[in-house]
Amino acid sequence: QRQFVESGGGLVQPGGSLRLSCAASGFSLNSRNIGWFRQAPGKERKGISCVDSSGGGRTNYADSVKGRFTISRDNAKRTVYLQINSLKPEDTAVYYCATCNIATLEGIDYWGQGTQVTVSS
Repeated sequence: QRQFVESGGGLVQPGGSLRLSCAASGFSLNSRNIGWFRQAPGKERKGISCVDSSGGGRTNYADSVKGRFTISRDNAKRTVYLQINSLKPEDTAVYYCATCNIATLEGIDYWGQGTQVTVSS
């Protein structure tokens, strides 16, 4: 089955950091834009970041995470990362990855099961 497998979530205090990983299972990352999405309790899932398939690594971020989150990819390892710094309680959510539209941050395909991030003191 082609899907992403997310990992790296956990419980962290406000101001802390996490590095999430998203590994592709059963397919290559080549020629695919890959993004991160999150769903907070009681809210819809939203796109927060996307990195394009080109070697230039063009990225896009939602305003809510700009300056704190950094997306990167390693095509050889078939893995996409999300470095999360200066975590806030409102960042608490299940984080997912999928292929994405880099202009709109819309998710497209290969959704994983997600990894839980909880920010609390």
